[in-house]
Amino acid sequence: MRVLGVDPGLTRCGIGVVEGVAGRPLRMLGVGVIRTPADAGIGDRLVLVERGIEEWLDAHRPEFVAVERVFSQHNVQTVMGTAQASAVAMLCAARRGLPVALHTPSEVKAAVTGSGRAEKAQVGAMVTRLLRLDAPPKPADAADALALAICHIWRAPATNRLQQAVAAHRTSHTPRAPRSTKGRIT
Repeated sequence: MRVLGVDPGLTRCGIGVVEGVAGRPLRMLGVGVIRTPADAGIGDRLVLVERGIEEWLDAHRPEFVAVERVFSQHNVQTVMGTAQASAVAMLCAARRGLPVALHTPSEVKAAVTGSGRAEKAQVGAMVTRLLRLDAPPKPADAADALALAICHIWRAPATNRLQQAVAAHRTSHTPRAPRSTKGRIT
């Protein structure tokens, strides 16, 4: 499984590609940050994020895109920029028919460190260890993007089995319409 992880942001959008399957060693195929100038207009910045993501999709041909789920922060301007960059990532994936998975920061931290409250340095250290890198990716946005991809690779098999079980349950427990008594003498 090849996953493009996206840690959305307008100034720095972390991006990383990881390949592998749960239970086996993972391999990093690329990591970086898409940067936009803070003094540029919002539309121009979103176009730059889109171009950057499209380049990564072209270069690495992932099967899935994992994006950090936007959560409420105290700074409304920051959360808006993050949400907009997140939407661009989802749009780029949707155009190509790629499935998108959203993971919360605590899910990602728990997946790679064992604690949903891990600090950024802990996430970077575990990403370095799990991918057998020489040093943690810099800046932290890049490490976070790789952590998103790792989280998805590890969680996808269980999530898929759960979704299949729910679908099977719904199919087997679909209420049947009552039989018509029309034309019968009762």
